[in-house]
Amino acid sequence: MFRNVVRKKQKLSEQECIEILKNEKRGVLSVIGDDGYPYGLPINHFYDERDGLIYFHSGKTGYKIDAMNSCDKVSFCVYDSGFKKEGHWALNIRSVIVFGRVEFVEDTEEAIDISRRLSYKFTDDEDYIENEIKHYSSGVLVFALKPEHITGKLVNEA
Repeated sequence: MFRNVVRKKQKLSEQECIEILKNEKRGVLSVIGDDGYPYGLPINHFYDERDGLIYFHSGKTGYKIDAMNSCDKVSFCVYDSGFKKEGHWALNIRSVIVFGRVEFVEDTEEAIDISRRLSYKFTDDEDYIENEIKHYSSGVLVFALKPEHITGKLVNEA
């Protein structure tokens, strides 16, 4: 059902893909929008090694929420900042694409816990995080991407 990487030498291992998902702060979530048009948006994420799910937080309403309610199939692309090989001008970028289905987190305490852990990717200021949760958690929707297929590759820009 899912396609394999054509250039096998560029394929990343499963562990490399997971490391990118864990360490990078943002990616592009793509949903199936109105009239079948794809809709991609930059979004923060948190990869949870405990369950292998990728978590996001969002407002409770909007275009992406409507799209995910209509079709739970999404893709999520994350890429690193890249590196240059000695003596070369071209950037080498590792990217990961995850295909899967979205599930909304209904349990309030679980959603708050996930929001807190996602926040630690950006800051270790506990007072700030707890203040944000106290004031804004009632308006936050947390959802998970349950991966069905993960693939990654190393691409040279040259």
